[in-house]
This record gives sequence, structure tokens and C-alpha cells, in this order.
Amino acid sequence: MKTILASVAFSVVAVAQSSAPVKLAPEDRGDLYMVRKMYREAIDAYRSAGPSSAVLWNKIGIAYHQLGELEAARKSYQRAVKLDKKFADAINNEGTVFYAQKKYRTAVVRYKKALSISPSSAAFWSNLGTAYYARGNFEEMAKAYTRALELNPEIFEARGSIGTRVQERNVEDKARYHYELARLYANAGKNELALQYLRKALEEGFKQREKLQGKEFAALRETQEFKDLMSLEPRVL
Repeated sequence: MKTILASVAFSVVAVAQSSAPVKLAPEDRGDLYMVRKMYREAIDAYRSAGPSSAVLWNKIGIAYHQLGELEAARKSYQRAVKLDKKFADAINNEGTVFYAQKKYRTAVVRYKKALSISPSSAAFWSNLGTAYYARGNFEEMAKAYTRALELNPEIFEARGSIGTRVQERNVEDKARYHYELARLYANAGKNELALQYLRKALEEGFKQREKLQGKEFAALRETQEFKDLMSLEPRVL
């Protein structure tokens, strides 16, 4: 699954959809470039605004992040945090850089720091869970994901739009990841989504079918959809 930008949409989306000529301030022009995925132009526009605010440095970081220039993104996020030590979005975003660099322990530390400031962010809890998943700590992953789901029942289904908060969805073992999401949804009583992710897990080569006999899947095992899934031939990888 891909990294998405979630939560707070840039302010000029309505302008981007308008055909009327509008003279924009540098920051708004940068926002418009972001909507249009013109990230270099966005960076230039933000810099021309005289980026002395944490918000601007965070936006510059996101533009670099979208370009795959992770070190430039990390330095920009750090500048944002230096200007505002309580800027949870920038702290979280820095964590996603460490995650992309496979520095999962450091990513966990940054996500926890962001959560200490903004504990009601489902995106931050989701990121923490993903980092725990990458470290093989499935118990802590489940706790973090459960909290994310409580805060936002659509957190794992959102495809996102341009925003100021990066949500990490890139994982290596997608089969196991989708099994864990299926288990999460089954525990929450969201059977349709649980079945959807079970199908994905099995199609991607999940082999530990004995795990599907756990108590969280008890209600699902009575459904025809579950029985049909169990009849699928295991994928050969």
C-alpha cells in the first residue's frame, strides 16, 4: 500500500477547480502546485514566501517527500519542529521519513512523540502500528491499529488527498499485513471488510491458514463467503 497524505486539505483546492483568474499569494500558489502535483514549483513558491513559519517548512518537506528526496524532506520537517516544538504533523512526517529509510525504531519514537502532542490523531496511531508491524511486533501493532480504528472507522480505507499529515501504508509482507487488518476488522465486527482483507491476504500468498481458526473469525466461519475463501487454491509464490 502506498504512502498517502491525509487529514488537513490544502486551502486552494476550490481555487484549483475554478476557471476564474485569481492572483494568489506565494503560499497559496504553492498549495495549488501541490494539488497539481507540480512539487518543484511548489517548493519554489513556498520559498518565495519567505518560509519563516513551521507550516511552510512542513509543506516544503511534504513536497520533497513526494519527489522521493527523503533527506531534504527530513531536514525541512526538522526546521518546522525547530520553529514549533509542538508541531505534531511535522514530527509525524519526520517519522515517515525514518520509516521509508527502514529505521523503524526511530520512526516509532517520532510517532510516539507526535501522539504525546496529538493523541487523537488516527493517522498517527496508524503510522505507529505500521512501524510496529515492520519490526514484527504484531501485538503492539494491533493495539495501535485498534486505537486508530476507534478514532476513525475509515482510517484504513481512506485514499487520502493532499494534506499536511503523512500517513504511511507501504509494507513489505502484504499478505501478513492484510491478514492482520482482516483480524482487526473481524474483532471490530466489520465482517465485510474482514472478508475483503482475508481475500487479499490469501491471494497474496498467506499460508498460515490455521490462524483463520482463531476466535476472532468465529462468526465469519459460518458464512458462505468465508467457506468460499477457504476453497481457494493457495497461491504459489
